Amino acid sequence: MKIACGVDIGARSIEVVLSDGAQVLEWGVADTGSRPTEAAEDLFARVLSQAEVRRADISCVTATGYGRNYFKQADKAVSEILCHARGVWFLFPRARSIIDIGGQDSKLIELDGNGRTVDFAMNDRCAAGTGRFIELTGQIVGIPVDRMGEAVEGRDESVEISSMCAVFAESEIVGLLQSGSPIPAILNGVFRAVARRTVTMSGRARLHSDVVFTGGVALNRGVVKAMEDEIGLPVLVPPEPQITGALGAALTGFAAG
Repeated sequence: MKIACGVDIGARSIEVVLSDGAQVLEWGVADTGSRPTEAAEDLFARVLSQAEVRRADISCVTATGYGRNYFKQADKAVSEILCHARGVWFLFPRARSIIDIGGQDSKLIELDGNGRTVDFAMNDRCAAGTGRFIELTGQIVGIPVDRMGEAVEGRDESVEISSMCAVFAESEIVGLLQSGSPIPAILNGVFRAVARRTVTMSGRARLHSDVVFTGGVALNRGVVKAMEDEIGLPVLVPPEPQITGALGAALTGFAAG
């Protein structure tokens, strides 16, 4: 059995996926931390151990993400745009648009009918519209990121977050708390601001069905709903939305022969 591996080294998290080309055999996620190369090596070793696979058994290791050029175990490095498109297309063959929101950046990728990238837009210079913005909000209101979706379940009230800058938005959120605005309303406001920012930065890349939402932020049901409301289209979320880039990286190993 041929096995390929994808390693996605991002600013906030690292994902490793083993695939035989037809399915995901094993996967893992870890925080990037202050030593991304070491963290990637540790996660790589752990995933191989869990799958009872040796490095010699892997035909191709493909690295992607910000740290792709520093992973010494890799046979090649590939752009994260290509890898996200490949991973999403494998899971959703009818996908035409990808919204990926991670800890430090957000991407919008437009695909053609064959899964090829037509255009893309990327925000990697501003925290607004990223997981970091949502994480900062959680620290201010005292709700962990993994409980935010639950906190707004069945709550439709929302306040307007007018600032598109994370620094100014933080002051705005503090002011809303002090004025007595309910926390669910503030969270919904932040989720809608993230959705609005993502759509605004799309530029030439267009959103049309099927739309697939990936990245760690896609685990937040509140953001998923806000995104659907903003774009006016249903949004599909993979079972493990964080690993699509690493999955796509692994799949490029099969294309390499």
